[in-house]
Amino acid sequence: MTWMITGGAGFIGSHVVRAMAGAGEGVVVVDDLSSGRADRLPAGVPLETGTVLDRDFLDRVLREHAVTGIVHVAAKKQVAESVARPLFYYRQNVEGLRVLLDAAVAAGVGRFLFSSSAAVYGTPDVDLVTEETPCRPINPYGETKLAGEWMVGAVGRTHGMATAALRYFNVAGAAAPELADDGAHNLVPMVFERLTAGRAPLVFGDDYATPDGTCVRDYIHIEDIASAHLAAARRLAADPGASLVLNVGRGEGVSVTEMIDVIGEVTGLPATPEVAPRRPGDPARVVASSDLVRAELGWTARYGVREMVASAWAGWRLRHPA
Repeated sequence: MTWMITGGAGFIGSHVVRAMAGAGEGVVVVDDLSSGRADRLPAGVPLETGTVLDRDFLDRVLREHAVTGIVHVAAKKQVAESVARPLFYYRQNVEGLRVLLDAAVAAGVGRFLFSSSAAVYGTPDVDLVTEETPCRPINPYGETKLAGEWMVGAVGRTHGMATAALRYFNVAGAAAPELADDGAHNLVPMVFERLTAGRAPLVFGDDYATPDGTCVRDYIHIEDIASAHLAAARRLAADPGASLVLNVGRGEGVSVTEMIDVIGEVTGLPATPEVAPRRPGDPARVVASSDLVRAELGWTARYGVREMVASAWAGWRLRHPA
């Protein structure tokens, strides 16, 4: 079978492509290259440049590559930007998914794997978030991901499509230096950017209801995210009746201050943070229960926080030499 991976030239998508192609799965990548890079793709993996908002483009790719399954990673994903530009996020993340699902149904695609997010939970008042925890997103990004889950589930039930939504938590690290995150929007690269410029890292709020006052998150290595996608894709291929919604995390909370301390240790750079105002839409604590994904897919995370930071630092130094 052939999997079409949208957003496959991006940070997360390229790791998914590498894992799936490396495991012998047939893969074709769709990416508009607005944030992705073609040089992230393994040799021999075809790239079709275009947007999921273009139905004619999608129809052609699905037909020409005889696509039988879709892994939908492409999305806009910055919380603060989603607060400032909600209509843009709804168009890209919700309308883009609607067009893609419409094309998938028309082409008879039988499997659909959706990259969702822990942002669907909002600010859950629990130590560990399970898949049964109520979803109350507090920003437009999380709203678009929850709407996407609803849409994928409804289409799957109506059209006999095996589906899975992976709610992954805070992604960091790199499988290889050349695949590292280019942007400075997530915590780890944001801190790298500040430290290598000789500036103190920023902590956005230190008055949250957490042990040290900073936000607590469940950080997960990008290689673990990629292996979870491979496990889910294989489950969908083997189980045409699958309808799954699964957390993908380590089940361990790490505060922003604790993560900055690890970054300082790994980089050897002074990392005493400065406190900045809270960002809109940031919950205090979100940490995953990974029991269900282990039971359904036989999957567990392999890597810890120090490995995430060290691998991400190697990638940062490659692209930002001193």
